[in-house]
This record gives sequence, structure tokens and C-alpha cells, in this order.
Amino acid sequence: MPTRSKINVALIYGSTREGRLCDKVAGWASRQVAQHGDFALDAIDPAALSLPSRHEVREAPELARLRQRLAWADAFVIVTPEYNHGYPASLKFLIDSVYGPWQAKPVAFVAYGGASGGLRAVEQLRPVFAELHAVTIRDVVSFAQAWQRFDADGNLSGQARAHEAMAAMLAQLRWWAVALRTARLAVPYMQAA
Repeated sequence: MPTRSKINVALIYGSTREGRLCDKVAGWASRQVAQHGDFALDAIDPAALSLPSRHEVREAPELARLRQRLAWADAFVIVTPEYNHGYPASLKFLIDSVYGPWQAKPVAFVAYGGASGGLRAVEQLRPVFAELHAVTIRDVVSFAQAWQRFDADGNLSGQARAHEAMAAMLAQLRWWAVALRTARLAVPYMQAA
């Protein structure tokens, strides 16, 4: 497999709150991923999906479509806020709604919040993705006091440091995505167990 082929990235919005800052942060992150050149991007916004309000015995059609979109991805970028020292319930519901598509794929985080910049939410998400057999990227892009960092149009102030952090994280994400995609093609993941 050529190592220079495009990596399919699903960028997932972590918040469904009305008036959320997630639109601006995810918009910035999406632009960074798109500018990278090595990635094909699918932005998944649970607020725009008609997901059921609870886990049901029969799979809803929207969950089947979500499963297909996640299965397409070679890697994931989760854009998550920190609410009360944790991550949003809507993100947990989306993650728990599917199982197989997460396996043997890398997950990176763009976090935002108050003083901690969303890092407590990320640290809670790491064991969740470990349980799903996904690999989390060590480096995180974090925005402390995020409401003061983005203007009304979604432009970020003090971009240089954030751009550097995002470039480093995307380089790691690409490495893991290529390595794991190569491994999955050689031996499907569940056969390795």
C-alpha cells in the first residue's frame, strides 16, 4: 500500500448544545485538517443527525448511516468541550452507538474549555477509546478560556501556537493511521485477537 494515499478522517463534534462554541472550534479544526493535504475529511455533527434518544434493540436508520461514516474513516479527530470536568453525554452516546468502526484506528483530540482547556474531558475519553480498541494520540490541541480565543466569525486569536500544536498532532495521526490501515489490510483486526 502506498504510504502517500489520502487518510480518511472523521472529525466529530462533541457538543450538541444550543449556542455551542463547538461550531467555531470544529470549524477551525476542520480547516486545519483540510489544509493538511493528506486527509479526506468528513465532519460528523450529532446535532445535525436524527439519532435516537436512547439505545434501542433495533438499529435506527440514522445509526446505520453513522456506522458507515465511521467505518469509512481511517482516523478520528474528536472536538470536545469540557462540561463540569467531563465530556458531553451526546458524545458518549455517539461513541457507544457503534463498536466495530472504532477498532484499530487512531483518535486525536481538539479540546476546549475554561482553565483546563478541556484536558480533563480528554483524559476521561482515553480509557473509553482504549476499551473500543482504538489508539489515542498523545498530543492534544487545547484551548483554555476558549470563549475569549474565538471571535464571532470563528477566527482564532494567537494562532501560531495552535497551528504548531495541530500540525504536530496531525503528523502523529497520519503516522498511526497509515500504520494501522496497513496492518488492518494485512490482517483484519478481529482475526488478530
